[in-house]
Amino acid sequence: MRSRSFFWRSYKRGICLSGVLLIILVAMAGVWSCQGGKSTLSRRVLVIGFDGMDPKILTRLMEEGKVPSFEKLSKMGDFLPLTSSIPPQSPVAWSNFITGMNPGGHGIYDFMHREPDTYLPFLSTSRTEPPKRTLKLGSWVLPLSGGKAELLRRGRAFWQVLEEYDIPATIFRIPSNFPPAESKQRTISGMGTPDILGTYGTFSFYTERPDELSGEITGGAVFPVEVVDNMVKAQLVGPPNTFKEDNPTAVVDFTVYIDPENRVAKVVVGDEEVILKEGEWSRWVRVKFPMLPMLASLKGICRFYLKETRPVFKLYVTPINLDPEDPAMPISTPSSYSKKLYRRLGCFYTQGMPEDTKALDQDILDDGEFIQQAELVLEERMKAFHYELERFRSGLLFFYFSTLDQGTHMFWRLMDPQHPSYDPQLAEKYGNVVEMLYQKMDEALAVALRYVDENTTLIVMSDHGFAPFYRGFHLNTWLKENGYVSLIDEWRQGETEFFMNTDWDNTRAYALGFNGLYINQAGRERYGIVSPGEEKEALLEELAERLIQVRDPQTGLQVISHVYRTDEVYQGEEMKYAPDLIIGYNWGYRASNETALGAFPRELFRDNTDKWSGDHLIDYIWIPGIILSNKKITHRQPALYDIAPTILAEFGIPLPKEMVGRPIF
Repeated sequence: MRSRSFFWRSYKRGICLSGVLLIILVAMAGVWSCQGGKSTLSRRVLVIGFDGMDPKILTRLMEEGKVPSFEKLSKMGDFLPLTSSIPPQSPVAWSNFITGMNPGGHGIYDFMHREPDTYLPFLSTSRTEPPKRTLKLGSWVLPLSGGKAELLRRGRAFWQVLEEYDIPATIFRIPSNFPPAESKQRTISGMGTPDILGTYGTFSFYTERPDELSGEITGGAVFPVEVVDNMVKAQLVGPPNTFKEDNPTAVVDFTVYIDPENRVAKVVVGDEEVILKEGEWSRWVRVKFPMLPMLASLKGICRFYLKETRPVFKLYVTPINLDPEDPAMPISTPSSYSKKLYRRLGCFYTQGMPEDTKALDQDILDDGEFIQQAELVLEERMKAFHYELERFRSGLLFFYFSTLDQGTHMFWRLMDPQHPSYDPQLAEKYGNVVEMLYQKMDEALAVALRYVDENTTLIVMSDHGFAPFYRGFHLNTWLKENGYVSLIDEWRQGETEFFMNTDWDNTRAYALGFNGLYINQAGRERYGIVSPGEEKEALLEELAERLIQVRDPQTGLQVISHVYRTDEVYQGEEMKYAPDLIIGYNWGYRASNETALGAFPRELFRDNTDKWSGDHLIDYIWIPGIILSNKKITHRQPALYDIAPTILAEFGIPLPKEMVGRPIF
C-alpha cells in the first residue's frame, strides 16, 4: 500500500444513519493499522543523516548560539552521542544503520576486503560482472547475456521490512546501497555509486604545463594540451568499450575556443556548448560515448571549470557522472525514480561522494575552488530536500547530506594549529569553513522543522564524529620489523603494493584495509602457515598485547588504544572475509594509505602533510556520532544499529530476530 486517501463525495439525500456509520468505520479502518493501534498513513518518520557530524563540535556551537535549529530540537526532545561501528568506517557504519546488525550480520568490515586465495583486495560493498556469454563478429564482441552489478551487503534493509508491512518509504542517497537493494520503495544510491569509469570519482585536468604539477596524481588524470590559434582540442575519456576486441577506451572529442582579448572561453562537446569566464563553473553538460555504431552508446554528465585561459591554459572537468535520466548502471528503485528526479530537478551528481577531495589534495583545485564545487553539490541536495519534504505525506523519509563529512576531512588542518598541514595564512581565510558547514546543516534542519507536526517523529543522526589525522602508522612495516612478515627481497622493501614482495611461507600475519589485521591461517589463506586452534589463539593474544604497547618515538604517545577480536565483537554468520583483529587507533593516529594497500614503507611513521587532515578510521570510542530527536530517548547509550529497530517500532512493527539493536524510545 503505497498511499491511501479518502475523498468525500456528494451523497444522495436520504442516506441512512447506519450507512454513515459504515463509511466512518471503513475510513477509520484504512487510516488506523492493526499494528498496535498506530497510524501507518498519517504517521511519519523523518530521518536526516548528516555524515560526520561530531557531538563535541556540535555541542560547542550550540553553546555559542551558532546552530539555533539544533539547539531548538535538543530542547524539544533529546540529544546524545551515538555509538559508531567497529571499525567506524563509513560503509561499515551505514550498513549497521541500514540493517540493525553489526558486521557479523551484514558482512561489511572495511572499505576493502581481501580474497584469502590471492591476498588481493576487492571493494567490500559491491561488485560487477561482465556478460557471461558473448558472440564475436570480426572485431566486435556482442553480449548475449547481461552484465551484473551486485550489492554485497547482507541482511534486510529497514525499508524492505517497512515494505512488507505496506509502509511507504523514500531513501535518498543512503551510503552502502549500490546497486540499490531490491525494493518497490523509492530509493536512490549514495556513497559507493561509481562514476562512468566505474571508479569512486576520476577527474580530468587539461593544461599546457603538466610539469607544474608535483608528484604522482591520484584520483584523476592530467592531459597535456596545446593552444593553437586560440583553440584547444582534447578528448573526454570514458570507460573501456567492451563491444570491441581488446576493449579500447571510449573517447569523446571536445574543443575549447579561447577569446583572444578577454579571459573567456567556449567549450563545445557534440551539440552542446557552454561559455565560461575564468573561475566559472559550467552547468551540467551531457556526454555520449559511442560504443556500438547506431545501436549502443553510454551517456554521462559532467561540469567544466575554467581555471585559467592565459598565460597557461587550465581546465578541470568533474568525474563523468552517470546520467540520472538514463543511467548506465542501476542507481534507483524503481528505475523510474532517478528519471522522475531528473524531470523535476534537472541533472544532478549521481557519483557516490561528489565533493572532489582528490582534486583538492592534488592541488588541481585550490581551497576556494573546492568550496565552490562543494557548494554546487549542497545546492543540488537542498533542492532535492525541499522537493521530497513537500511531497512527504506518510511513512518514512530518509535524506542524506555528505558535505559536512567531506569538508571536515579537508579543512581540519586549518582549524587545528597542531596539525602538520596547518597554514596560518590559509587559516585566516578558511579556518572557519567547518563551522560554516555546521551552520549550513543547521539551515537544512530549520527547513525540516517546518514540516514536523505532532504525527512526525524526527531523528537527526550521524554515522561518526571526527578526529585529527596527524601521523600515519605503517602497520605492515611494524609486522615485518617484529618478525611476523618476511619479504622475498629485502632490498625491494617499499617498492611494491598488494604484498607482491611477501614471502608467505614465512609470514604469520598481515594487514590490509584501514583497520584490519589477518592471521595467515592454514586451510584458509592460500599459503597459510598458522594452525587454527591453540597456535592461532596464542598469536592473536601476542599481537594484541604488543600492539597496545607501540609508542610513537616522536611524541611518546600510545599509537593504538584498543585491539578488538572480531569473534568477540561481531555476531552473525557473515564472517567469511572478516579480519581476525580490528585495530583501534588512538586520537591523532591512523593506518597509513600504504598499510591499506598491503605495502611496506621503510619507516614506521609519516607526518600527514596532506590536505585530507581530519579522519575517523580510528578507535570507535573516540568519535561517536550524534543523535537528536523531537522525542525523549530512553536508551541512554544508543548505537547506530539501534536506529533501524527504532524506525520499525515507530510503525508498530515487531523487531526482526536478526537485528541486534533495540528501539531507543
